This record gives sequence, C-alpha cells and structure tokens, in this order.
Amino acid sequence: MDRGVLTFKTDYSDSDFKIEWEELIFIKSNSNFLITLSDGRRYNGRIESVSDSQVIIYPYNPEALIRLRKGKNRDSPEKEESLIVRIEEIVFLNTLDEGFWSRLSASIDFGWSLTRANNLQTFNLRSSVGYLADRWKFGSSFNGLRSDQEGIEAVRRTDANLSYVYFLQNDYFLLYDLTYLSNTEQRIASRVGNKIGIGKYVVRTNKSYFGFQVGANLNNEQFLDESPGKRSGESFLGAELSLYDIGDLKLLSNLTTYPSLTEAGRFRADFKLDVKYEFLSDFYINLGTTLNFDNQPVELATRLDYIIQTTVGWSL
Repeated sequence: MDRGVLTFKTDYSDSDFKIEWEELIFIKSNSNFLITLSDGRRYNGRIESVSDSQVIIYPYNPEALIRLRKGKNRDSPEKEESLIVRIEEIVFLNTLDEGFWSRLSASIDFGWSLTRANNLQTFNLRSSVGYLADRWKFGSSFNGLRSDQEGIEAVRRTDANLSYVYFLQNDYFLLYDLTYLSNTEQRIASRVGNKIGIGKYVVRTNKSYFGFQVGANLNNEQFLDESPGKRSGESFLGAELSLYDIGDLKLLSNLTTYPSLTEAGRFRADFKLDVKYEFLSDFYINLGTTLNFDNQPVELATRLDYIIQTTVGWSL
C-alpha cells in the first residue's frame, strides 16, 4: 500500500486488485511487511485488524531473522511488543519477502510536436527509475528536450539526477543527490551538483505528504561560450509537496533554493511541478513545468529559463 491505494495479487486474476485504503474494513495477513506510520515510526512485522478502525502490529527484529537464516542463532527471531494503531496511521506497506521487481518502480514519458508552417519540431523524453529497500531508497530521473527550427539556433535542455536516501526514525532521512543540467538558454554546457543533507517529512498521510531538506552543495559549471568554468560551494534548502487523493489526478511540486557560500550575492533556485492524470491502468497524461533561476548568469544568458511539457507516459 502506498499513497492511499492498496494493491494485491491473486492466482485467479490477470490484473492486480486496487482499493482505497480508507475504505478498508478488515485486513489480516501472515506475510511480514515493512510498515511506515504517519509519525515516522517504521516496523517490520505482521498486521491484523482488531476493529473497523484499528489494526494490531506484531513487530519483529529483522536482524535476528537474518542471523537465524545464516545459522548463527537457532533461537526464534526477536519479537518486539505489539501495538495497536488507527488504520489511517499506516501510510505505507510493502511485503518483505517480495523479490527485486516488486520493489522497483519506473516510468517513461514521450512528447512530440511538429509545426509545418515554420518546420518546428519539438521532442520530449522523461523517465525515472527507483528502488525501495527496507531502510533506504535509490532514485534516478532524466528529462530531455530537443527543439529544431529552420533558421533558428537549436534548443537543447537536459536535466538528470541520481539520489540515495537513508531513512531514520521519526520521518527524518539522510540524503545524497547528484544532479546534472545542460541548458542552451542559460549557456550552460554542464552544471553538476553534489548535494549532501538531512530532511524530514513534516506531513505524511494517505492523502498527501510534505517534507523539507537542508544541506550543502558543491557546484561545478562549464559554459557554452568562452566564459571560464566555475566551482563553488552552496547551501541548499528544499521543500516538496505531493497530493494524491484528488480523484484521478496526482500533483508533485518541488522547490530548491541555493544561496552561494563562496560567490558574494549569488542565488539560484530550481522549481518543478507535475500534474498527472491516469486515464488507463498504468498509463497517464502529464503536464509538467521546470524552472531554473540564477541571479548571476554568464554574459548573454538569461536569468530565468522554464519549459512546459505535455507528455503521455507509462509507469511500472
């Protein structure tokens, strides 16, 4: 269960069943789950309903189970004290004994347009891959745009990232994020960032989540003209909001600001907004915008650049 939707498989159905978590009346399973509560607590164990609105969690220590499987400890896995919680307090469930593919997420979006009058062609490609383990997650994304028109300089834009998040208690997490940007409008041949920080989910329910992150960034830039490259140190402060209980729509927005520590007065900001409409199982239409601001760009470059994309996509 994730983002308010419970998904389960059966032997007799060609497709998975999906139901709204808030409509659940009773649940019981002998499987062990990775369980996340709205206050940030995380457990490994079984769940079972005790009433229409409450479930009991039977936690266990996964490290003891690993020792048992390796034969280093023949005692039964160490069990922790059970607890009863309201069903809406559970915001995430994932079966612990599922294989690699069940923990993998992926999506790919395409967009293409052609205008005959001026022979304008625009191509968009967006993709993402993620993997969720018991205590950490890995994610990657790619967003590329190519625009060609007769008599006009071609527009090229690529941004991508690799991220690693390690979950702590009380919804805190440690973060490493490797970012890349290439942007002809701002005359950037490559901008590579290395972000290290800590974050927290302030709100996390079956309808939405809101979190922030703070840390330091090492920024390395190369430009398309003769301007010398730059290497600078920055702090960063970011916030992310996701809404996913608004019918067939899902909204994800992210804002990150970069006050420079080594270049006097420099300030950068990146903003992303995606609105996704699911029209078929695993297929969707996405309206997205990405904005990059730099108050000290190189000569002949713009301070502000943005794109608006409409794409059709598929998600795993």
